[in-house]
This record gives sequence, structure tokens and C-alpha cells, in this order.
Amino acid sequence: MTHEQRDALRAALQHLPAAQPAPPVETIRSAFESTMASIQVRPDVVTNETTLGGRAAIAVRVDASPTEGVILYLHGGGFVSGSPATALGLTAEVVARTGVPAVSIDYRLAPETPFPGGLNDCLAAYQELLDGGRPADRIVVVGDSAGGNLAIALALAAKDAGLPVPAGIVAFSPSADMTRTGESMLSKESRDPFFTRAGLMHTTAMYLGGSDPENPLASPALNADFSGMPPMLVQAGTDEVLLDDAVRIADRAREAEVDVILDIVSGVPHVFPSMVGALDEAEEALDRAALFIRQRVR
Repeated sequence: MTHEQRDALRAALQHLPAAQPAPPVETIRSAFESTMASIQVRPDVVTNETTLGGRAAIAVRVDASPTEGVILYLHGGGFVSGSPATALGLTAEVVARTGVPAVSIDYRLAPETPFPGGLNDCLAAYQELLDGGRPADRIVVVGDSAGGNLAIALALAAKDAGLPVPAGIVAFSPSADMTRTGESMLSKESRDPFFTRAGLMHTTAMYLGGSDPENPLASPALNADFSGMPPMLVQAGTDEVLLDDAVRIADRAREAEVDVILDIVSGVPHVFPSMVGALDEAEEALDRAALFIRQRVR
């Protein structure tokens, strides 16, 4: 346990500039890209531009033994920002630790394309993998933050459409309740260096575009039917307002008799596995996620 690292990281993050109450989406995107640019991409991965489901994508692989499996990676960014490029550091870490190649798609963002546009893009990408001969039991869907929401919603939507569900889901700090009513929204606000409930409500309104926030595909933590869902690994930190989203996702899976691992690490912030080099806990969490993925596609 590296309490010194966690304390140092918390102190550093406390100096982040305060966010505007309701910044325009252009400001959100610029700030997010600037923050994510600080995350290094390990040099032992190979990337190629491609397309999947009618959207631009980045294929990520390592020069390792070929595998029949594939990771469909869904980036974070609050549904209004981000891209495969901003998530490349975390995507590459997952690929390098598993040896399983990934395809990270550039799904459409709000407010230009509100719910369920981005989710439809993710489902189309999954459909193309299936149509291209990838068996569902060799596909693991991985996402962080908003992408964690989309990873879960993708499996729910595939199930609703009569498609086979993927072999597994990994959700890093999923943003899974668009009503923003989890207890941690307030109890963790003083600890979270990135988010406030008011800020999340601002981007959530852009994402929903007037849709019902309790729609199961928008808020799977609230009332989605998890029966028939694949095994899930959900990781989160105790210093994030979205903590209860992760907890409630795991609760819903457990209640539906779905195999689920809820992996909570104390004193770390949102999507802490991306903080390789700053936190030993990030390395350890990624190793646990890699084991889960390898077990699903072996």
C-alpha cells in the first residue's frame, strides 16, 4: 500500500484550477485533451488508424502471440469530449498486459449527437466485429468513465437486440446514473479533484438532450435488467463522486446472478488505473483487469 504516493497525488490534484460552473463544450474538450495529453503511451504497442461500425477507430496491438480475442475499447470524456487518442495511454496498458489487441472507436459525442447516438455507434462497432467472424465469446468490452457506461449499455442493448453478449465487461469508474443521485455525489465531493455534482449535471444534460435520465441504457445503475449479462469487473476509487455508480452496478449484477467483481481502492481518484507511474495501485489494478480479460478470452 503506497499511502505516500496517494497523499502526494491528492495534494497535486488539489492544485487543479477550479472549473467554471457551466463551461461551453469547447472549453470542456480543450481542458480534457490537455489533461489526457500528460498520460504517456508505452512504446511497445503498435497503433493503426482504421474504421469500425462506420466510425474512425484506432487499432492497438503488441507483437505477441496471435490471439483470437479482441478488446472493444470505449473512451471516457463525459459523453461530450474525448477520443481514442485521449484514451490511448490506458488502452495501450490494457493491451500490453493482456496480449489481446484492441480497437478503440471514435463514437459520436454530445451535444451534437445526444443519447443514444454514441451508444448506437458502439453497438454498430460490436455488430461489425460479430459480422466479421469474431465470436462474441472472444470479445471483451472495456471502457472508462462514460465509456464504462457505454460498455455496460452496449451489452444490455445487444441482449435486447437478440445478439450474443460479449465474453466480459471491464468498467473503470463507470458513470452510470444520469440522475446523479448516488450518495457519493455529495459525500465524496470534497475529496474528488475532478468532478462536482453540478458539473456532472451540466454535461449530463448535453448527453441526454431531453431523454429520460432513468432510461436503463442511459443509467444502467438505476433499473436495468442485468439478467443474462456477461461477467463484469468494475473498478473505482474511494475519492470519487461516481463511487456509488460502480457499487450499484455491481449490486444489480449480483442480484441478477451475474458474475461480478467490484474492485474498490481507497484514497485514489477517478479512473486511477490510468495513473501508471504515479500510483503503484494503478499498476496492480491493471494487472487484475488483465487477468480478468485473459480468463474471458482464453
